Amino acid sequence: MNKSYLPQKLCSVCGLAFTWRKKWEKNWLNVKYCSEKCRRRKAQSA
Repeated sequence: MNKSYLPQKLCSVCGLAFTWRKKWEKNWLNVKYCSEKCRRRKAQSA
């Protein structure tokens, strides 16, 4: 299945492009990080 039609964003920490996921459906506008690891790394460097 080709998922190229799904929206993408860039991670605020590592700059990696990540694709929409079903678990982010209700919160997609607020998603900033590609992974939990990047979310934690941002909190540590602040």
